[in-house]
Amino acid sequence: MLGPSLGTAAQPLWQRTADRLADDLDLIAWDLPGHGTSAPHVEPLTIAELAAGVLELMDRTLPATGNGAAPVGYAGVSVGGATGLQLLLAAPDRFSAAAIICSGAKIGDPAAWRERAETVRASGTPVMVTGSAQRWFAPGFLAREAPTATALLSSLQHADRFSYARVCEVLAGFDVRDRLGEIAVPVLAVAGAADEVAPIGLAREIADHVRDGRAVELPGVAHLAPAEDPDATAALLRDLFLGPAPAGAGQHATAAGADDE
Repeated sequence: MLGPSLGTAAQPLWQRTADRLADDLDLIAWDLPGHGTSAPHVEPLTIAELAAGVLELMDRTLPATGNGAAPVGYAGVSVGGATGLQLLLAAPDRFSAAAIICSGAKIGDPAAWRERAETVRASGTPVMVTGSAQRWFAPGFLAREAPTATALLSSLQHADRFSYARVCEVLAGFDVRDRLGEIAVPVLAVAGAADEVAPIGLAREIADHVRDGRAVELPGVAHLAPAEDPDATAALLRDLFLGPAPAGAGQHATAAGADDE
């Protein structure tokens, strides 16, 4: 299961990494409300509701994951990573391991998230494009990988403003720092060295306080690791979910499956 970051559709965020994993893993991505293929959501929203939507999607598309069948792996970015922590607290038996990417047990300042929510309600998601381009990508990425960056920023521009605001409010209220010790599922916490939103300290906090955790920092990456460094991200996920690959093992490319929650 692949989870998105605020403002991004899952397909442009995850496609480059999915291309490197799809011959080895069955991949399903979910979109935030009002993002990508998902319907808008204008009512108040909680992290528990996002997690419940992921579990419902799993039941709908992978019915064999219920009733004691084999658990699945989870990887999520930013609010998708926060949702992953909530899933490990709410339904740990459903998951074999989780990668919490460019995220944290608490992300940012609640007042700043609420202020952003009001700004986007009033002015729309296009007002976030310039600032997000600066936060999302490490220096040089926009010029080097213009099609990927353009697709991600386009998904932000076309996200539903009210749904985006509701997800900001989810992040304002999200704080599971005092519950990390309950998580026994293996967790890989990944940070980008250039990420000012969720720096390495947040990844280390997760790794240090869950029962089985490890933190990794990716050089030359800011806030969207699966798009910025798909080779490194895919290698980390392959090791986490499948174990270390044999020396010289090849990588393959096909399209990732996608669904909404």
